[in-house]
Amino acid sequence: MPGPDGWDDDADALDVQGVPFRPMSISEMLDGAIAGIRRRPRTSLGLSVAISTVIQVASSVAAYFFIGDEARDEVTPEVLMESLGAQLTLTFLGLVLSAFGILLLSGLLAPILGRELVGMPIAPKQAWRDARPRLGRLVATSAAVMGISMAALVLPVVPFFLLIAADANPGFIVPAGILGFPLGVGLMVWLYLLFVLAVPAVVMERQTVGGALRRAVTLSKGRWFRTCGTLLLALLVTVFMGFFALRIPFLFVQLVFFGDSSGTDSTMAALAVDTLGRIVSWSVVLPFDAGVIALLYMDRRMRREGFDLELRTRGRSAAAISAGRQGRAAGGRDGLDQDYLDRDGIDRDEGFIDLWRTGPPPARPETGANP
Repeated sequence: MPGPDGWDDDADALDVQGVPFRPMSISEMLDGAIAGIRRRPRTSLGLSVAISTVIQVASSVAAYFFIGDEARDEVTPEVLMESLGAQLTLTFLGLVLSAFGILLLSGLLAPILGRELVGMPIAPKQAWRDARPRLGRLVATSAAVMGISMAALVLPVVPFFLLIAADANPGFIVPAGILGFPLGVGLMVWLYLLFVLAVPAVVMERQTVGGALRRAVTLSKGRWFRTCGTLLLALLVTVFMGFFALRIPFLFVQLVFFGDSSGTDSTMAALAVDTLGRIVSWSVVLPFDAGVIALLYMDRRMRREGFDLELRTRGRSAAAISAGRQGRAAGGRDGLDQDYLDRDGIDRDEGFIDLWRTGPPPARPETGANP
């Protein structure tokens, strides 16, 4: 297997890696995402806890203020419908925020899994070092993927709501709803899967937002159904682990201690337990979904562009491969720690990123030269 000192002659040894350095099957991508979490638990789970905490606390605060007034003893059809509408709105908002968090995490974890793929050492805080230069574009790309998907969901159902607002004939409203909602859901899923690989691309290839979206279309061409099947299996694992196995203890505590209670204090306590349960469950399952997306991107690079074969032809020395372009510095560049440099002054992080660029690496000014 590839390691700091070079490549092993036995190609079968690659199979012992958590992430095999070759085109992967669906099961290998699912296993590789789990292996990535196990090998780097502090990095993957630490990032996941931070993202999950922000998302779930925001959802709980919105839930308390949005439907808190609906918690009353009087039960009428009007109250039930209002409460149902509020619950559906909050559920949809929570799913959108969770999907956005998965996209962000896939961009942050992609360099870790990429280093695992090529057998490069992973230093502490490496995910942050690799993703930091493109953090703004990572957020923008994730928002663009979600925005395109949500627009595709909303646009086909606009006629349905316009007809309702105009109090039109039910003969027009019903067909508009029957056609609009399935069409919107179908377009949302299609576009999300078409552009989802843009998130790892914007970090690994240092693309612009538009360039990353175009790269996603190129990589996904002809492989949409494979992407759909892989992410669908990952979703089933997420639903089982996140909504059932990991949430059951917290739901049990809610039923036992707050099931028959009423009042503001009890509501706040029950909401706090529910929020904690969601943070714990999503912190575990988010890195899995994010890792699958990152591995899908790497698999597409190897299948469509022969990325694994390209690296093997560059040389047998892992040190030479990781260096990429030898942008040297006498004692370190501005804003760059000595930890980023090897013994020859080579920027290892930029060398790793150079492996994934699709065009020639940009010229970097040298502050010094080694004979």
